[in-house]
Amino acid sequence: MARTEPNDDEVDLGISLEVVATVADLAHALQDPDEALMGAADDDEAAEASEAEEISEEMLTDYLDELNEEQQNALIALAWVGRGDYEPEEWADALKLAGERNAAGPASAYLAGMDGLADLLSEGLAAFGLSIEEVER
Repeated sequence: MARTEPNDDEVDLGISLEVVATVADLAHALQDPDEALMGAADDDEAAEASEAEEISEEMLTDYLDELNEEQQNALIALAWVGRGDYEPEEWADALKLAGERNAAGPASAYLAGMDGLADLLSEGLAAFGLSIEEVER
């Protein structure tokens, strides 16, 4: 599990950086598939970017549906932190409300419907001093 130490208190985010990175990658590919192609420097990268174009919202929601409730809640809360709705010090409150939000309807539909989900997750982790760019893929 990803851990950090805001205000000297250890926080368990309830989700691994690898899972957050996977969700962010899927969301980013959905958000801007052409950017993946434009940034390709060689044929291998172009092929990988082309595969990214084939990612559908259903792939993202299916992946999210496979996660357990704790992981789904953590993703929602991270997105909220990334959006500025909560500070890292308010993590417990964000998780609690994310659980209530999750109980109201599918987390997958809620998360997939968030504008800029990949960026929100990245910003949420950055608020805890973590980065998905460091995760091996």
